[in-house]
Amino acid sequence: MPGEVKRELVDVWFVEPFRKFINRSTTSGIILFASALLAIIIANSPLDRWYDEFWHIHFKVGFDNYVIDKDLHHWINDGLMAIFFFVVGLELKREIISGELSNPRNAILPLSAALGGMLFPALIYFVLNPSGEASNGWGIPMATDIAFALGILYLIGSKVPLSLKVFLTALAIADDIGAVLVIAFFYTSNINFESLMVGGAFLAVLVGANLIGVRNTLFYAIIGIGGLWTAFLMSGIHATIAAVIAAATIPASAKVPENVFTRRMNNLLNQFKYLDRTNSPTLTHDQLEVLSDIVAVSQRALPPLQKLEHTLHPIVAFLVMPIFAFANAGVTIEGDLLFLLTEPVTLGVILGLLVGKIVGVSGVCFLLIKLKIAPLPAGMNSLHLIGASCLAAIGFTMSLFISGLAFTNPIYDMEAKIGILTASIIASGLGYWIIRKANARIPEKPDLIPSIDDYEYEKHVSQMAVDKKS
Repeated sequence: MPGEVKRELVDVWFVEPFRKFINRSTTSGIILFASALLAIIIANSPLDRWYDEFWHIHFKVGFDNYVIDKDLHHWINDGLMAIFFFVVGLELKREIISGELSNPRNAILPLSAALGGMLFPALIYFVLNPSGEASNGWGIPMATDIAFALGILYLIGSKVPLSLKVFLTALAIADDIGAVLVIAFFYTSNINFESLMVGGAFLAVLVGANLIGVRNTLFYAIIGIGGLWTAFLMSGIHATIAAVIAAATIPASAKVPENVFTRRMNNLLNQFKYLDRTNSPTLTHDQLEVLSDIVAVSQRALPPLQKLEHTLHPIVAFLVMPIFAFANAGVTIEGDLLFLLTEPVTLGVILGLLVGKIVGVSGVCFLLIKLKIAPLPAGMNSLHLIGASCLAAIGFTMSLFISGLAFTNPIYDMEAKIGILTASIIASGLGYWIIRKANARIPEKPDLIPSIDDYEYEKHVSQMAVDKKS
């Protein structure tokens, strides 16, 4: 009894609060912002030299003539961020197969908005930086940081329409597709075709394994990382592209279909129900056998794609992205900040994100709605669209990543990062304020249930529909 009380106290005071904090939608955004802020503080403190030298520590991997020699900063951007892009690839495949991007009618508005939100920022940046190395940064303001954008949305509260969350998620995912293609075609160095062919062979193995029904995630990890990613890294094509391609080969179907799973689980639960029980905390041998079968069947009913996405998402949110932000957001501001804000690269990034994204996303949406090509999502109003376009202007993670690829001149990189951080902060505040104003125009939800949580609300509405049907 005392042991049970202790366990309950631990759950109530430590486990449950921690679990709720981790599962909260805003938590990853808060940690990401804190990592970036800490990097900026250190980079402009007496520790700036230590901060800079730390990321230039070199690591070698390989043997004989096949050696990858990079500093810690590159290992993070080329290696650790490959996990981020792998999860992006998993999300893209899931959305295309069965999500918002699977229905052309639902997908046309966010896809078109994403396209407008990529072209307008790039055009504005290019007008301000038409030549020289500075012009390479045109891809920086094209990106949208989905973690930050959705984090701000969830900060606003439960009154945000579910359709707005879906629209912004689909827009950001389509934007990620564009960013990946931009990196692949425009930010790739000289190509080593021998390594590329080796990568192609590993890709063929992954595709073949999918086709013949291999569902072991460890197999895909070994071939994807040890083969495909390494070959792409040595080929000159950015290794993060290999992560997205590898994600596309992960099976989206389970070994055990839903109907078979339901039948087997019912049989196993019935077996467990009628087994002899003990009066002790331990289980009998027969009970253990049945429980092991339940675990095994449950594992086989999980599609590898969703299993990997579910497993890796917290690793990306709470480890990969904060480390990346800490390694890349540390801008040492040299000179007059007001002067730096008026430099063409800084101005191109700020105006590209704030003006280009907002005009591109909302402008395309209003045009399609006016022409009746696509409807305004149910529950949203025109202010919601403008607010969503502001949140789409939060470039942060992907913009910082592209900035590192675009420039060799550290001055341009510093100016770009100042522009990214400035625009992202302004876009966050503006989007938050506009969506709160938009929410004020929404009639109160009928008080159908005590909770106003979206999930509970949808569940209640679904149950009403079932009751009505029966």
